Amino acid sequence: MARLPYADLSAPDAAPLVEQIIAERGSVLHLYQMLLHSPPIAKGWLNHLTGIRHHSSLPGDLRELVIMRVALLNRAPYEADQHAPIALAEGLSQAQLDALSNWQDSDQFTPIQCAVLAYTDAMTLQVQVEPAIFQAIRQHFNERLTVELTATIATYNMVSRFLEALHIHSDDAR
Repeated sequence: MARLPYADLSAPDAAPLVEQIIAERGSVLHLYQMLLHSPPIAKGWLNHLTGIRHHSSLPGDLRELVIMRVALLNRAPYEADQHAPIALAEGLSQAQLDALSNWQDSDQFTPIQCAVLAYTDAMTLQVQVEPAIFQAIRQHFNERLTVELTATIATYNMVSRFLEALHIHSDDAR
């Protein structure tokens, strides 16, 4: 159960943003229902996540691999619940999702995916990234993709921390 009640989606200052969220996402997920307690924060969040998810040149399978690994590391089940179907649609296999907890011992991942997972782990667990891990990323990605990958990892760490601090979960009643 969420630590705060979800926002009133019919509040006058929320209504225009509710329409935008529905137009872009199809529905107002629990995450946005909570964010709408502050429409300016919700709007900034929506714009930022839209940039990360829809305007980045990072391949969708790598983006979703990052999101699923961050969700696992940060023990954020809502994030994983929301993104597992997207990850599968973007080309990850169920076997890969199942192997994420022990990816280092798995043969399910390509060298690029392993480099991305190591980078994700370092950014999430240590914050500072060892030079060898960063060099592995740079072997596969140009400057733009390196920035987009880094921003994606950082963003979904932000998302999972928000979700977990406020106990936002998939089974919450509206």
